[in-house]
Amino acid sequence: MSLYGLDFLRCKLSRKLNRVSLRYQYYDMKQTMRKISALIPPEFRSLTYSLGWCAKAVDSLADRIVPNGFDNDSMQISEIFRLNNSDILYDSSVLSALISACCFLYIGWNQDGYPTLQVVDGGNATGIIDPVTNLLTEGYAVLERDESGTPQKETYLKAGMTEIYQSGKLTDSFSHASPFALLVPVIYRPDAKRPFGHSRISRACMEITQSALRTLLRTEVASEFYSVPQKYIVGLSEDAEFNNRAATLSSFLRFSKDDDGDKPSLGQFQNGSIEPFLEQMKMLASLFAAETSLTLDDLGFTTENPSSVDAIRASHEHLRLTARKAQRTFGSAFVNAGYLAACIRDNYSYERSVFADTRCQWLPIFEPDASALGVLGDAILKINQASEGFMGARNIRALTGLESDAE
Repeated sequence: MSLYGLDFLRCKLSRKLNRVSLRYQYYDMKQTMRKISALIPPEFRSLTYSLGWCAKAVDSLADRIVPNGFDNDSMQISEIFRLNNSDILYDSSVLSALISACCFLYIGWNQDGYPTLQVVDGGNATGIIDPVTNLLTEGYAVLERDESGTPQKETYLKAGMTEIYQSGKLTDSFSHASPFALLVPVIYRPDAKRPFGHSRISRACMEITQSALRTLLRTEVASEFYSVPQKYIVGLSEDAEFNNRAATLSSFLRFSKDDDGDKPSLGQFQNGSIEPFLEQMKMLASLFAAETSLTLDDLGFTTENPSSVDAIRASHEHLRLTARKAQRTFGSAFVNAGYLAACIRDNYSYERSVFADTRCQWLPIFEPDASALGVLGDAILKINQASEGFMGARNIRALTGLESDAE
C-alpha cells in the first residue's frame, strides 16, 4: 500500500484545525457574537455575553461515560492504562472526542521501554484510517506548538516506524513491533461518510447559541428603556426654555401658561416589556434541549418539582441511548490502544484477533438511588433463583456501580 506522506497529512490537518478550534471556543464560552441588527444603539454594540449551553451539552454526556477496566483481559492491557493515569486519560479522551468529534491516543515508550499513552486533541492530529480495524495506516500529530501556534515538535507515524521532527527537521526515528501507526483515533458517532465522526457541538447547537446571545443583548437594551421610560410634551411654546437633561433627572418640572392661556400636556410612553425576550430564550432553550437530548431543567429553566431518579432517567432516555452508543465506539478505541501498547510492551507484533474477546467495561450511566437499589436487589435475587449464579459481581457492578468487598 502506498503512503500519502507527511506533507499531505500536514495539509489535511490544517483544513480541519479551524473547525476544531471553533468548537473549543464554544465549549470554553469564548465565541464571538454575530450582531446582525442595525437598530442596536452604538453604546451596546461592544457588549459581549457568554452562554454555557454547548459546554453543558458536552459535560452532561462526558460525565456519564466512565470506563471501568476491561473484561476478558488476557493480555493485561488494564495495567498499561493504570500505569498511565487511567482516570485522567479516560476523562480527557472522552471529553476531547465529544468536542472535536475525534481525538487521538499517541503511544510512545519511556526509558524502560514501557508504553506511554498521551491524549492529542483533534486539532493537533490526523491520519489515514483503515475502515476495517479503525486503526491508522499513517498518522501525524503536533506534540508542541509555540505561542503563535506554529508546530515545534511533530511526529509522523506508520507501521513499524515513528519519526520525530523539531521545527520541521527530522531529529529522531524509532522502529517498533506495532503493525499499525501508534496513533489511535477515539471517535464519537462515526459513519461510512465521516469515519472520523461528528462533534457533540453540532452546527445547530452553534446557531441556536448565537440566537440566544443576540436575545440576551436585546434584553439588555430593552431593560434600559424599561428602567427609564420615555416621556413626551405636547403643546410646548416655541419660546419656552426646556432642559431635556433636567427633565430626565429632576422629579419636578414647572410649566406656566403662555400669553394665550394655553399650557403643554405631559405624557409617557407605555413601558416596553422584557417578557417576549424571556419567552424567546425559553423557546431557544427548548430547541437546544431537543438537539442535545437534554431537558429544560438542565439548561436552567425549572419546569416542575424535583423528580425522582426514575423520572430523571425517563426524561433523559435519549441521552442514555446516546451515551450507550458512545460507549461502544469509545470502548473499541481503548481496546485498540491497548492492543498496540501491548505490542510495544512485549516487542511482538500481535494479530488483532488476539484481542477480539476483550471488551471495555463501563460504570452505570445513571447511578441508582436507595429505592432503585432495593428494586434491583429483588430482581437480581429472582434471576439467580431462576438461573443459579447468572448475576455475579461483574454484572452487579455494571448495573449498580457498587464494588463488592467480598474476597
